[in-house]
Amino acid sequence: MRSPYLTAKRDRMIRLPCSRSEKMPIWMKVSTDPWSYQVLATLPGQEQQWKPSMYSSITPICFASPLLEKPVGKESMPQTPPFSAMFDSSGYNRNLYQSAEDSCGGLYYHDNNLLSGSLEALIQHLVPNVDYYPDRTYIFTFLLSSRLFMHPYELMAKVCHLCVEHQRLSDPNSDKNQIRKIAPKILQLLTEWTETFPYDFRDERMMRNLKDLAHRIASGEETYRKNVQQMIQCLIRKLAALSQYEEVLAKISSTSTDRLTVLKTKPQSIQRDIITVCSDPYTLAQQLTHIELERLNYIGPEEFVQAFVQKDPLDNDKSCYSERKKTRNLEAYVEWFNRLSYLVATEICMPVKKKHRARMIEYFIDVARECFNIGNFNSLMAIISGMNMSPVSRLKKTWAKVKTAKFDVLEHQMDPSSNFYNYRTALRGAAQRSLTAHSSREKIVIPFFSLLIKDIYFLNEGCANRLPNGHVNFEKFWELAKQVSEFMTWKQVECPFERDRKILQHLLTVPVFSEDALYLASYESEGPENHIEKDRWKSLRSSLLGRV
Repeated sequence: MRSPYLTAKRDRMIRLPCSRSEKMPIWMKVSTDPWSYQVLATLPGQEQQWKPSMYSSITPICFASPLLEKPVGKESMPQTPPFSAMFDSSGYNRNLYQSAEDSCGGLYYHDNNLLSGSLEALIQHLVPNVDYYPDRTYIFTFLLSSRLFMHPYELMAKVCHLCVEHQRLSDPNSDKNQIRKIAPKILQLLTEWTETFPYDFRDERMMRNLKDLAHRIASGEETYRKNVQQMIQCLIRKLAALSQYEEVLAKISSTSTDRLTVLKTKPQSIQRDIITVCSDPYTLAQQLTHIELERLNYIGPEEFVQAFVQKDPLDNDKSCYSERKKTRNLEAYVEWFNRLSYLVATEICMPVKKKHRARMIEYFIDVARECFNIGNFNSLMAIISGMNMSPVSRLKKTWAKVKTAKFDVLEHQMDPSSNFYNYRTALRGAAQRSLTAHSSREKIVIPFFSLLIKDIYFLNEGCANRLPNGHVNFEKFWELAKQVSEFMTWKQVECPFERDRKILQHLLTVPVFSEDALYLASYESEGPENHIEKDRWKSLRSSLLGRV
């Protein structure tokens, strides 16, 4: 029976991709209760109810730098199980949650599952003592969700205070044997925090508290000093790699250009297309997978939560992270999806001859199929989205020359009806294959990222963060952490394919058409069919090319 704490607020309307055969987009009425998604129908009279999320209006960008090398410091969590073992279908590890003092310590359990608690009690539950160490599932869930109620540096300050005061780390006369028992546990907690949420430590206050507590633990013990040094060095390497990556993203954004500038100086016939750069669809799918996995790797789990941070009603006028939502890497990944969609549409609309456009469509169908076989669902959906854009789908004479049977199969797999039932079935199959894989090739699972964000968004919106008694709704956050932990498993997969710099350079740097430029290229290829299209064609020729 579902818990009373997981309660939906209201239904919302979201817009989903539509196929070539559809006259209108599908509007999906989704209950914000995450267990009761349902597609009703095409609802043309209700479009105005849908409001785009912060991601739906991100424009595509043109990349001007080759892919970074693999970041340094991607070590696994020490002395802890992998993310795939953190959550199972039956629930979190119940035996490690409850201790004797919890029954009256502000935490509420049902059937040995922690459902809710006061914020202070949950913080106390995070801090180890001589006889207790929190389960890793709890650590991940609370560190992920706590930022909805307080800044990470405030949580770190509280944790440090509890460790120092309760374990008497500041007392020079304290029992050294007692400190030796608790020090490894505190160090382990700090290690898990720095390994799983390293981006929290870009805040100088976080790093200062970390070093202060680590110094107290390590004083007088050579073994602890080495462990502390290793932990901090690993953290610094990760932060340095992140800074380098973000510098590249900044350069990419600043050098974004429109392919129209190229068209004005070169005739279309001598433009290099993707097939001349990479004639093998399987090889292109491999290189797309390189880009996907690299960008996934830089997304911190906390970004999924920080994207939805709002004012905490029990925190007066203070709003956590409202002044600085740290979601740049997540947004950059959504931008990559948009870029790939526009790149596909650009490559199809570019050729002058109809047979060349048809050949390009068939090429991308083969690339999409290879992405599906690899488990790269994000590139697959980006390619399908690009081929379903209106400037491409209106090219009826071109599509008449295309053998679309394979494309119809792919569209069926990514059909948005029944809340993407076919895709979710395929995703579960890929995830199961990944769990039992004997090679890196079989471990690859790259989800359709926009849908993953929507799932997390609706889970967050559909359930209250706090209960009427002021307790934190921990059961909600456990469900949230379960989804994010699955993503964490997938993003840590090493790409097994050999890099091809030339292909990567083309995918990341070649200019792409804007939406208006795509329509203009489409009309130039196959003329307008009605007065509305004729008027738009004239307007685009005037505004983009300066022609009448």
